[in-house]
Amino acid sequence: MITSVRLRNFKNFADETLRLGPFTVIVGANASGKSNVRDAFRFLHGIGRGYTLAEIISGRYGVGGQTAWEPPRGADNEIVRFGQTEFTLESEIDPSPLSKDVTSIDLARVSYAVRIGRDALNSDALNRRGLSILGENLRADTGHSWKRPESWKSQDDLVDVCLTNSYFGEEDMESLSLRLLIREEFRSMNFLDPVPNLTRQPSFPAQIFLGEGGENLPSVLQEICIEKKFKDVLIEWVRELTPMDVVDFRFPSDPSGRVHLMMREEGGRDVSAYSASDGTLRFLAMMAALLGLDPTQLYFFEEIDNGIHPSRLHLLLDLIETQTAKSGIQVVTTTHSPELLSMMSDRTFEDASVICRLPATSDAVIRPLSAIPNAPELRKTQGLGRLLAGGWMETALAFTEGDGAEGSE
Repeated sequence: MITSVRLRNFKNFADETLRLGPFTVIVGANASGKSNVRDAFRFLHGIGRGYTLAEIISGRYGVGGQTAWEPPRGADNEIVRFGQTEFTLESEIDPSPLSKDVTSIDLARVSYAVRIGRDALNSDALNRRGLSILGENLRADTGHSWKRPESWKSQDDLVDVCLTNSYFGEEDMESLSLRLLIREEFRSMNFLDPVPNLTRQPSFPAQIFLGEGGENLPSVLQEICIEKKFKDVLIEWVRELTPMDVVDFRFPSDPSGRVHLMMREEGGRDVSAYSASDGTLRFLAMMAALLGLDPTQLYFFEEIDNGIHPSRLHLLLDLIETQTAKSGIQVVTTTHSPELLSMMSDRTFEDASVICRLPATSDAVIRPLSAIPNAPELRKTQGLGRLLAGGWMETALAFTEGDGAEGSE
């Protein structure tokens, strides 16, 4: 499980750390930097997938020019904070949930940092792929530390040199396990943002991995529904979410063999995905992600409340809090919803953070909600939703941080 991500000179963050739990909620005003945090996770995800720096920064394209990897927003040089020459992303990982699947490593956490210089981001370097990438270090808190050898100045095609090349020196099971663990943590992410038109489309039975836009929803749900207990859970959630009296899911095939999604109501009426509401399909996609038989280790949702009626948000929160507690997956989400903040549990509150762009500066800070003075007490007396809607969080941070405040560790 990723326990923190530190952003130094990345976009509009001078030096800020986001602490992560099983379910992490991020709030903040528009243009404060919430999407920049998502870009940081996508950068780490690109490392885990073995992409080059050029591909991570500028995009990856498949046959016919189709986009296979969406790059971070903005120009290449805008990934570095204005006026700076390099950025660093550092992630701490608790390997205990995964160590049994890799090897027996007795470590409290692992930290991986990658530092990218501005000279690596100019167009000539990206096109050449002769990249000035400094894979700074990989260390475990037991005292092991591997430094980049002086002879290594640049590396063609590989941004994750410390994960894929044996510059550790002698290969051993511990260093191999660490690299596998970090690669898997970064690779196993899904930035789910269901697009209704994509969730409505039929899919082939073998496609049981949910795409970031909700692609393959029918075949993923079909795989889940093989187990009756999971199917019953899906039916129960849909009945709670909508006025529909759903009693069954059906997955008819067309002549090409593609699977379609149908929901059967009491009385025998079938409702196809084409006529289902956008909110219902978005909720089904989230359920498919969280209840699926082969989930990723981390899901990042932007504006998780989008398309969900405020009176039904508690169902989504219940689903996420239950699944993250028992399955070991992580969910990170941004939200503007006062209702969602008012409904979240004590544990989720402890793992919630606010991003605030301070007055008279373009820099943003990241702070745990629970660390804002009086926030725990005001949560009980006034409710977080009311505090969010009134702008109290930004006001409190601007007052406590002061003008020109630097980020915290």
